[in-house]
Amino acid sequence: MKILTIATQILFIHLFLLLGVGVKAFLSIPIPATMIGLLLLFLALCFKIVKLEWVEKGANWLIAELLLFFVPAAVGIINYDEILSIQGLETLLLIAVSTLIVMGSTAFVADIIFKRKDRDPA
Repeated sequence: MKILTIATQILFIHLFLLLGVGVKAFLSIPIPATMIGLLLLFLALCFKIVKLEWVEKGANWLIAELLLFFVPAAVGIINYDEILSIQGLETLLLIAVSTLIVMGSTAFVADIIFKRKDRDPA
């Protein structure tokens, strides 16, 4: 039953991706459809059109399995000898620094959210 709930919630989240694809096609804006769908889901949650319980378990599962989605890309890098050159090392350094910035800012925002959640139990 838990697997069915998670699968249903993932499909519900996917509907927002499809909405994002539709909005992108209709407006022809230079923003990825995934970001538009994410923004639509965020707004739906903020305005309480969608309840958090409708997507929470599915979203938690997707976040838990997020690393799995990046493994093929990371393994594919091995096929490129250029990475061992100076330019390749610069690129790897840039990727490492940007990853640390993203991880740090994510941790900072998550810390703020958890502190706010502990302070406001409603």
